[in-house]
Amino acid sequence: RWTLSLLGERLVTLTDLDSISYETIRRRLKENALKPWQKKMWCVATMDAEYIARMEHVLELYAEPADELNPIINFDEAMKQLVDDTRPAQPMKPGQTKRLDYEYKRVGVANLFVFFDRHRGWRHVKATERKTKIDFANCMRDLVDLHYPHANKIKVVLDNLSTHTEGALYKAFSPQEARRILNKLELHYTPKHASWLNMVEIEIGNMNKQCLDRRIASMEELKTELAAWEWSRNKERTSINWMFNVELAREKLQRAYGALN
Repeated sequence: RWTLSLLGERLVTLTDLDSISYETIRRRLKENALKPWQKKMWCVATMDAEYIARMEHVLELYAEPADELNPIINFDEAMKQLVDDTRPAQPMKPGQTKRLDYEYKRVGVANLFVFFDRHRGWRHVKATERKTKIDFANCMRDLVDLHYPHANKIKVVLDNLSTHTEGALYKAFSPQEARRILNKLELHYTPKHASWLNMVEIEIGNMNKQCLDRRIASMEELKTELAAWEWSRNKERTSINWMFNVELAREKLQRAYGALN
């Protein structure tokens, strides 16, 4: 990571300068709008015909009007590391913020299955110890039997993780039970390496900032805190105003579209 000290040493090495002040370096960086310590992260993917076809399919699905009998559910997983204090924290008191010792101990890792219904303003988080095909199959059964028992067809938007398959339900249940569940589901896959297309990623970000950005030591505490966060968000029917559509995609991604044929 480039610091002012490292930049100063490098400038002295590459030029005839004997020394240079930090203030001079700071001014030069500001004058030229340079931030060598900064980096940006984004999804780098090849926008080939398959990518664009799947992207447009998902965007058209998002453009459909709300339908209680045919809901659109975004689904994905997240991870939360369970950590505990090695020394008791000092609670907040007048004139002093809460104090945590920098040292902590790792207790384990929890998997979080996250469901999100934009039209309904509803989300649900299921904490598990693993994310196997069996766990995925149980989530799909919960979706059909517990969360949307009166739906005709549930359209599930999800990524291409190896556990996200119809076969996972046959691995978990009898053929009759697996087929019963799948008959009420439509699985719609985002393009590979295109998590930005799955709305639930936005809600996972909100969950991480509003609920999980702190030390949580046990699965029981994690479930309690998630339930409280989920209840609060669902009570407000907090949703997402998704504005990206097929027309905007063709306008913004002209280079990728132009390379198709």
